[in-house]
Amino acid sequence: MREVAFIKQNKEKWLSFETAIFNNDFKDPDELASNYIQLVNDLAYAQTYYPKSKVITYLNQLAAKAFQKIYKTKRQDTNRIIGFWKTEVPLICYQYRKFIYVAFIIFTVFTLIGVISAANNAEFLRSVVGDNYVDQTIANIEAGDPVAVYKSGSNWGSFIGITINNLRVGIIAFVLGVFLGIGTLYVMFKNCIMLGSFQYFFYEKEVFWESVRGIWIHGAMEIFAIVIESAAGLILGASILFPATHSRYTSFKSGAKTGIKILISTFPFTFAAGFLEGFITRYSNIMPNWLSVGIILITLAIISYYYLVYPFKVQKQITQNLLSTVA
Repeated sequence: MREVAFIKQNKEKWLSFETAIFNNDFKDPDELASNYIQLVNDLAYAQTYYPKSKVITYLNQLAAKAFQKIYKTKRQDTNRIIGFWKTEVPLICYQYRKFIYVAFIIFTVFTLIGVISAANNAEFLRSVVGDNYVDQTIANIEAGDPVAVYKSGSNWGSFIGITINNLRVGIIAFVLGVFLGIGTLYVMFKNCIMLGSFQYFFYEKEVFWESVRGIWIHGAMEIFAIVIESAAGLILGASILFPATHSRYTSFKSGAKTGIKILISTFPFTFAAGFLEGFITRYSNIMPNWLSVGIILITLAIISYYYLVYPFKVQKQITQNLLSTVA
């Protein structure tokens, strides 16, 4: 059968199944399982006869969504919370990986704008963070401790205050996605400009390395989490702009649910970043280089693996499970 005929023959069935998945409109789990098996058969057929077709990607994603539904309806010995972070979130991140990539590209561009702006305007940083913060940082640099600002306050006070602020920034970045993603872009622009200009300021003062080994002890997870939360906001905005085959309201509900799950998944990393900033960063100037660099690389590796690598492993395993059901 030609690919066009294959798609035409099954298109209505797939769209009907997709709508049922989005609206959770199944009479019973048996109906879901039956439709799921038909879908997996179509996926296996497409992989055999149309190996380079985009329809494989579509069917694969739809099958993964169906698997999640079946996964939820079964009795699980595994704790539901563990399943959320172990399976559900990675599958979502795989499905929406392009939004994550786009968020990182935007982050890089906006940060570079901050660097270039600070490099071409000596007063730019003051317009971003204020005179008091810049003057205090200059005083800290002259005293030989560029990141002394992280030593202010108690350990627990800093941890709680910083964590609450980071959670607030992440939630705002997501919620403002409701304005067609423009609000999310504004939050990203504001924070990236600050990051880029501040890092250039340290470079200009010839204490760039000291700032890196201090700020990025907590910044690796903190900044990465904000980028992921921004991706969630972009997903929310895209669900309104591009509803595809669904009504705009149905698409929005789905985008909001997906975005909230991604947002929640970042909370442990945000708490970890707050802990590091409150308890560890303050000692960066007296700890050996290998220790500070080790913490930065380990924290960055953990969060990078979870959002950029692990989703592919979960998706691959799910695909193998899907095909094994009809083998």
